[in-house]
Amino acid sequence: MPYPKRIGPGRKVRLATAAMLVATTMAACGQDDSANSSAPKAPATIPELTKDPLTLSFIWFDWPPAHALEAFANAEYTKERPNVTIKVKTVPNANWHDAMFTQFAAHKTDFDIPILDSQHIGEAVTNGNILDITDFVKKNIDVKAYNPYLLAAYGQYPQAETGKRDENASLYGLPLLGDTWTMIYRKDLIGDKPPQTWDEMISVAEKCQADHPGVSGLAFHQANGSDAAAVTYNTVNGIYGGNLWDAKTRKIEGVLNDAAGQEAMDVLVNKMKPLTAKGSGNWFIDEVNAAVAQGKACIAFNWIAASGGLLDPKQSTLGTTREQILDKLGFATLPSGKTNLVPLGGMGMHVSAYSPKANQAEALNFMKWFERADIQKKWAAAGGVPSRTDALASPEFLNAGPFNQVYADSVPRMRDMWNVPEYARLVDIENTNVNAALNGAKKPKDALDDIAREQQSVLDSSGRKGGGGL
Repeated sequence: MPYPKRIGPGRKVRLATAAMLVATTMAACGQDDSANSSAPKAPATIPELTKDPLTLSFIWFDWPPAHALEAFANAEYTKERPNVTIKVKTVPNANWHDAMFTQFAAHKTDFDIPILDSQHIGEAVTNGNILDITDFVKKNIDVKAYNPYLLAAYGQYPQAETGKRDENASLYGLPLLGDTWTMIYRKDLIGDKPPQTWDEMISVAEKCQADHPGVSGLAFHQANGSDAAAVTYNTVNGIYGGNLWDAKTRKIEGVLNDAAGQEAMDVLVNKMKPLTAKGSGNWFIDEVNAAVAQGKACIAFNWIAASGGLLDPKQSTLGTTREQILDKLGFATLPSGKTNLVPLGGMGMHVSAYSPKANQAEALNFMKWFERADIQKKWAAAGGVPSRTDALASPEFLNAGPFNQVYADSVPRMRDMWNVPEYARLVDIENTNVNAALNGAKKPKDALDDIAREQQSVLDSSGRKGGGGL
């Protein structure tokens, strides 16, 4: 059966809405991140499933993978559970966080499986909003089938250090959709071979812009909203050898804005920003895709799960067929610098603590089914990005899109943000200040110093101990 293609806007969107944040994060003040959470435990064995008609509801933001998941699950899961209907409720990405956590705060949800960003987990766990599924995972999921970092990123709390999973930590979710940035480049303008280093990429983009009037050298996320500007800076920070914080000491000031961090901000504002289009200071996923599709960018950066629409002739001026577009567009892993780090994207699926018991049982059964090797390969063929190692290496995944090999190659290079309940306040501070620097409202050094000082104040005022590793 055909499923919707992975096209258009959207991906791992992290929101920072102040009113909700204060309520949810302060509830955990004074606790150690390593302390036991208040999350209720799911049973190790799936309870008896109902034979009555049941609707299993997800909540996600509105983008093609959400619609693909609904179509896929209703086509495949219902072969085993014909009495079950899958409904993926969607909201605008700007409302995603609040749409879930407002209901969590009321202890009543109209969804059974919230799809959380990796940074949302700490907030949900410390407030008891989702089930602890550690015992369920031990009995039903082959954890050795996954890259340990992906398993940790989409389900573990507290988080482990990048590339490591703490087997003693609890799990609150399982992978649903993986993601990272891909570099999109115009083969017809810069050649078939993509730049290999970040500095080379900047030089190539500069020459391309000079040689092709009306085409900007670069297109990337700059908006003050979601995690747009923050992910851009964090990516450059990692490339130039910087760190977002010291997770063990919860120290940001003096770490983020050290020499490496300042160099990264200088490169972003003074070398990369001049190569972007006028008026691009509020660009996010849609705007970057539009610039590429309209032939207005030499090199662009976007999330893989949001890149499928670039191959649709109806959305592109680069060709009238997919093949013609691919003659001009190339997809590559990010260039390296002092490191080869890339941003972690993607989301996990969890079980609402306030869902009816029959729906919770069905949710656990769905998760067990979804993580099977054969289903993960089918999900990959349908446009999903799996996390099982065997599915990532499968022809079903690698042949489904020209950027899928990019994802498989990028997994060992991933770095995430801070996985702490204070996340949304931290990302809001960073978005605001990076966007201000990109738009000339603040000097780069001042913006970075302000980020470090304000973020440190958030962590210090929380009274928490422990990390939330990268």
